Amino acid sequence: MSGVLSLASTPVANVLASIPLASIPLGSIPSPSVSYLQLGPFRVHFYALCILAGMAVCLWLGSRRWKAAGGTPERVFDVAMWAIPAGIIGARAYHVLITDPGSYFGPNVADPWAFLKIWEGGIGIMGAVSVGALGAWYGCRRYGMNFPAFADAVAPGILLAQAFGRWGNWFNQELFGKPTTLPWGLEISASSGNFPTQYPAGTLFHPTFLYESLWNLLGVALLLWLGRKGVLKLGQTLWLYVFYYGVGRLFIEMFLRIDTSEMLWGVRIHVWTALLLVLLGAAGFVVAGRRAAAKAAAGIEPAPAEFAPKPAADESAEGAEEKAPEKVSKKAEPAEGSDSSESSTKGS
Repeated sequence: MSGVLSLASTPVANVLASIPLASIPLGSIPSPSVSYLQLGPFRVHFYALCILAGMAVCLWLGSRRWKAAGGTPERVFDVAMWAIPAGIIGARAYHVLITDPGSYFGPNVADPWAFLKIWEGGIGIMGAVSVGALGAWYGCRRYGMNFPAFADAVAPGILLAQAFGRWGNWFNQELFGKPTTLPWGLEISASSGNFPTQYPAGTLFHPTFLYESLWNLLGVALLLWLGRKGVLKLGQTLWLYVFYYGVGRLFIEMFLRIDTSEMLWGVRIHVWTALLLVLLGAAGFVVAGRRAAAKAAAGIEPAPAEFAPKPAADESAEGAEEKAPEKVSKKAEPAEGSDSSESSTKGS
């Protein structure tokens, strides 16, 4: 009995109890009234937990796929040490510079250092993925890994991570869509700072977080299925991911989102960035396919996932007796498009 009582007093139980089940209208999705756990002096936001869960599943799936591609699964975690910090910087930079620059720069900004306060909220997934990719590229160079093959291996995991991360918007009651009368409309508390004041209390909204999460999960299944079919060439899994995510985001931004946004030529800025993803993804997919076809026609074997060390030339002094070859430090052959000066054994 004491165990039941102790469970009922946990922070998780308090959050579940905060959802007003008795007042939920039929055919709607409730939003939790609490967006964080208070653990003594520490406040843990559910948005952060969703992102951490996404990172975990990305690393899990990515390491499995990298091993299947012939790589060392632990290397995925090594590269992540460069990709994740870069992604965090990119996510914050996208929000500050693209999504909401007016809140951080200008003569009326009270705190000139507010752009550094990421713990107060404000990140953008498009910046996280693009700058995180640069970090991954550097990590692959550092450890003698084939970046296109690595990107193909982790792309489904990134999309899976995004599916998890979107649930943070549900906890925060933010980034929902237009009003709807559909049976899965999302409830937003009228007392929430995010509730649009032009609508009456009780208005239901499109759960865009759920749409994007389901779209991403479908994309994960598609990428994995095409990978098992063997129809994608080197680099095409990455670019198909970029194209696929861009299509889903473009639809949501154009037709559903109603939150305030920077505008460019009368169009939401996120529409332009999503359109850019679609165009880049389509172009990259075609180019990767043509490169693979050209190499196949020339009889060039696909590059390995990780590059074997070069054998060092034997050197012997004039007149010296022949000795058994000693182990020497060896350099990795470069990945496609990488600098050959990086060592395959260079640590982080």
